[in-house]
Amino acid sequence: MSIEFAYPLAAEITRNVDAALTEDVGPGDLTASLVPGDRQVRATVISREAGVLCGTAWFDECVRRLDPDARITWQAGDGERIAADQLLCTIDGNGRALLTAERSALNFLQLLSAVASKVRIYADAIAGTRAQVVDTRKTLPGLRIAQKYAVRAGGGGNHRLALWDAILIKENHIHTAGGIAQAYTAAERVAGQAADRCKFIQVEVENLDELHQALAAGARMILLDNFTTDLMREAVAVNAGRAILEASGNVSLETIRAIAETGVDRISVGALTKDVKALDLSMRFVG
Repeated sequence: MSIEFAYPLAAEITRNVDAALTEDVGPGDLTASLVPGDRQVRATVISREAGVLCGTAWFDECVRRLDPDARITWQAGDGERIAADQLLCTIDGNGRALLTAERSALNFLQLLSAVASKVRIYADAIAGTRAQVVDTRKTLPGLRIAQKYAVRAGGGGNHRLALWDAILIKENHIHTAGGIAQAYTAAERVAGQAADRCKFIQVEVENLDELHQALAAGARMILLDNFTTDLMREAVAVNAGRAILEASGNVSLETIRAIAETGVDRISVGALTKDVKALDLSMRFVG
């Protein structure tokens, strides 16, 4: 299936794989040299648990970097649900190359599939509401774009990519600027100067009084920080559709449905990318 994603991936995949292979292979794989250099093999990748597949391009790049002639045939694509014991792909190629690529290729596939799988669970939990689950900047260093792509593959949405592409006015910004109105005015000026890259301005508020201030300042995206569900419902009523409302803080699988039912537009969940357990996948040589 096609994954809608706003950022170019090709250069990022190259950068990720460069770092992974440099880290793992270095000047050469000592153990792989035990295998004859001309040995051709077939390998399969199988899922050991159900989830959502993601990271096939990273997997392919790891393999083909070491064996450009390898043939990889996928039986599932990014964003597709997979079952336990399902055949995901077959690889025909040089034995030494596949042994060397195996760990890095699987690391990407297991991590990104884990993110996509977790997002799918959260997205399913709020199905039928107006809310969308979105990610945060709480990502693994060096893998932010990859993880945010995996969020989209799992059915979630992306918040800002980094500090350079949007403005999120938080408590300390407000305190230092002298208030919400002052901070928002400054943000509009900065956003105008960086119009080619600033996608939005968002204001974080901690209570209904701050919500009123943010709306009066002209905010069109507001983050409700650690609001109770009762306060969220009040905030939705006060807002009356003027701004996009995002709930954040203390969100779990147990609470997300109740949060979504308050009428907020977005729910950000840091755990989507920072608290993940690799999906259990296995590569086996079969010939």
